[in-house]
Amino acid sequence: MSWWWSGAIGAAKKKFEEQDDNNAPREYQSVALVIGITGIVGNSLAEILPLSDTPGGPWKVYGVARRQRPVWQADHLIEYIQCDVSIEEETLKKLSPLTDITHIFFVAWASKTTEAENCEINGSMLRNVLKSVIPNAENLQHICLQTGSKHYTGPFESFGKFQPHEAPWHEDLPRLDTINFYYTLEDILFDEVAKKEGLTWSIHRPTAIFGFSPCSLINSVGTLCVYAAICKHQGLPLIFPGNRASWEGYWFASDADLIAEQQIWAAVDPNAKNEAFNCSNGDVFKWKHLWKVLADEFKIENYGFGEDDKRLRLDEMMKNMGGLWDEIVKEKELVDSEVEKVAIWGLLDLVFNGDGGFMDTMNKSKELGFFGFRNTHKSFIYWIDKLKSHRIVPSFDDQL
Repeated sequence: MSWWWSGAIGAAKKKFEEQDDNNAPREYQSVALVIGITGIVGNSLAEILPLSDTPGGPWKVYGVARRQRPVWQADHLIEYIQCDVSIEEETLKKLSPLTDITHIFFVAWASKTTEAENCEINGSMLRNVLKSVIPNAENLQHICLQTGSKHYTGPFESFGKFQPHEAPWHEDLPRLDTINFYYTLEDILFDEVAKKEGLTWSIHRPTAIFGFSPCSLINSVGTLCVYAAICKHQGLPLIFPGNRASWEGYWFASDADLIAEQQIWAAVDPNAKNEAFNCSNGDVFKWKHLWKVLADEFKIENYGFGEDDKRLRLDEMMKNMGGLWDEIVKEKELVDSEVEKVAIWGLLDLVFNGDGGFMDTMNKSKELGFFGFRNTHKSFIYWIDKLKSHRIVPSFDDQL
């Protein structure tokens, strides 16, 4: 097949203008079950899958998350199912009746204190879903599992304790000799898929994800926007909260829409079956350049890299900012939120104070027919603007 590409940035911009006015029932070619629909990639899948020109469609979409349906997903053409998939009984009760599922997109994850706990909780989530669906969905064809680049570096708790794989990473690199919940998920996937003849799989390994989700544990763009908004509100300079290696080094990013597009491609293209794929934008950037973009978006004139011996740690600097964020939310008429829910300070502290320089290669998916890419500079602006348009973070466009 020729790979479909919906647009350089924001596949879901088209929204749903193509809907029929007569509200006639649609006939679906494929039925998706998206686990983690409110997450950073789940939200992109919720917007892209129902589009009329999405490969494999028309798609019916079941979206699963443990929380109630958020207001920012109110217009998505999905059947929303509130379910905590870490609970076996609840998962079986709510998902086993969905006998029309043809494709599973597992893009959820839970974070615990230790990697052993991460293996336990995330493994239980995937196992509960697959055991609820595989025996009951007669037409189930494919399962997309999202993991990430920690496949090559090891989990956060192991950073600095052993040597990760040398970059650029390719998908054939062996597992590291360390506990990793990504490996646990892969083993469960292989075991469960083997129980159904003809059922295929794909594994997707993005790097730092740029996307939209006010309730994601890995939303670096949202966290940066909250940091910039607080600096703007207080009249403080926007200082990069990391070391010089992170400031000066080359980075890769993965646009959430691009990840969703790659997963849809793998779900429907026979060339992509039973393979693992890296997923990044296809270009490189430096934070020293995107930092100017962030400052411009929030109308901050004083920005840059701080003194090496006075590096900021956001989890310390921002730990008492709840009241200030409440003021910003009220003054700017934002969606009511707690700063701890929309900003994940520890994530940025960990990433920005590492060695940097982690890069992958997209040769494998390109050789098999996926040619999607993103301009990271434009991607960064797009997701900032989307957070503003949904009133998750403030706009200062009316200020000099």
